[in-house]
Amino acid sequence: MEQGSGIRFGTDGWRAVIADAFTFDNVERVTQAAAVYFDNGHGPKRMIVGYDRRFLSDHFASAAANVLASNGYEVILTDRPTPTPAVSYAVFARKARGGVMLTASHNPPHFNGYKLKAANGGPADSQICQLVESFLGKARIGGQPRHGRTGKVVIEEEDIQPEYFQAIKKLVDFKLIAKTPLRFAHEPLFGVGAGCFDTLLAKTRCKVRTFHMDHDPNFGGICPEPIAKNYGPAARLLRREPADFCLVTDGDADRIGGMDGRGRPLTTHQIICLLLDHFIRNRQGRGRVVKALTTTSMVDKICDAHGLPLTETGVGFKYICSEMLKGDVLLGFEESGGIGFPGHIPERDGILAGLMVLEMLAVERKPLGTLLKRLEKDYGPHRYGRVDMHFPMEKRDALLLQCTSNPPARLLRSTVSQVKNFDGVKLIAADGSWLMWRGSGTEPVLRIYAEASSETAVDRLLQQGVRIAKASS
Repeated sequence: MEQGSGIRFGTDGWRAVIADAFTFDNVERVTQAAAVYFDNGHGPKRMIVGYDRRFLSDHFASAAANVLASNGYEVILTDRPTPTPAVSYAVFARKARGGVMLTASHNPPHFNGYKLKAANGGPADSQICQLVESFLGKARIGGQPRHGRTGKVVIEEEDIQPEYFQAIKKLVDFKLIAKTPLRFAHEPLFGVGAGCFDTLLAKTRCKVRTFHMDHDPNFGGICPEPIAKNYGPAARLLRREPADFCLVTDGDADRIGGMDGRGRPLTTHQIICLLLDHFIRNRQGRGRVVKALTTTSMVDKICDAHGLPLTETGVGFKYICSEMLKGDVLLGFEESGGIGFPGHIPERDGILAGLMVLEMLAVERKPLGTLLKRLEKDYGPHRYGRVDMHFPMEKRDALLLQCTSNPPARLLRSTVSQVKNFDGVKLIAADGSWLMWRGSGTEPVLRIYAEASSETAVDRLLQQGVRIAKASS
């Protein structure tokens, strides 16, 4: 890493506070490093650059585009705030060497971020990010104008969304969706997903309502993350005028949450299991299922019941992407609401996930609550919780070693039967409940996860996890 730059790639890109580490100078530095890396790519020397609705995102994107153009790249720059999956799709469809998305996803409004996309449209893996970091400061930042010496335009501003919308409509039974009178609500949390479904479903029988469409870089005073504490205003509107389903997308529309028709929060695990059941039951889908290890164990039970192989990965969609690239994957997903679909880019896509839920409702012709009850009847109740606690980074390794080598004999009343430690430590009990500790990659924060058959049991497991962590620190 370049000394003093403050540029370091984490789980999904580089993020920092605007005007602190996230400056125009640093955006230009990291783009120059990316330009050097992608010089070794194949095919047209082309890059896609997009941006979200955050403060100065359009200006940061222009700065990145200019650096790439000065390095001889043909640059397609979005002409408006655009969902991350649309940028990812454009990288793949336009045969670009890679892409840059200016977004801090769900982080607080005073943050911005920089996501790198590989040529396949998926997230840049750890090796790519490390190589880009290694090129920081190794080459002078170019400063050529938008037109090259021949006068040829090397930056083209374009709306890439129509092409993306056409592509994702082909991945669902859109004719069935179009003729089914579904009431669909969308809470984009002031993010770039606003208006997408109004466009996608404009000439269908679906009735669409989009909440909080305004372009507000302060995101209404919240972090644009699809979690229940951010659903209040939209939930109140749904109670007044119910829907069949309300999709919630994060700030750059690659991850999802949701509510039922009357504003009651759904967990991402419930949505994941509904879609997996739909793919197996209604689409007759087969193949490997890939999940991050913090995802509900109901997925394991569904796979066991249908004889589907299950692959478990570390946390971060780049690991799921790696598995998707190997082929024969039915679905890939993570606890934070990222879902990847076959026949599409190896990347999470919140807009496509919304269309898939609509397809499910159109096929099933049953209320969402009925489908959830069917899941619990078939696979048992699953309740989930997570707490984050401050925990010194220098003491983390000792805690995880202790939990691995000397775990508690029981989780509540059930014997610990399995220990997984490839990304944090996960203890699994004989009754299927589990408890997990995993540290943040960038902050002195310890995340504690638990799943059991009741809310009470989950709360007790989380308390047990906190006690063990405090005793270690």
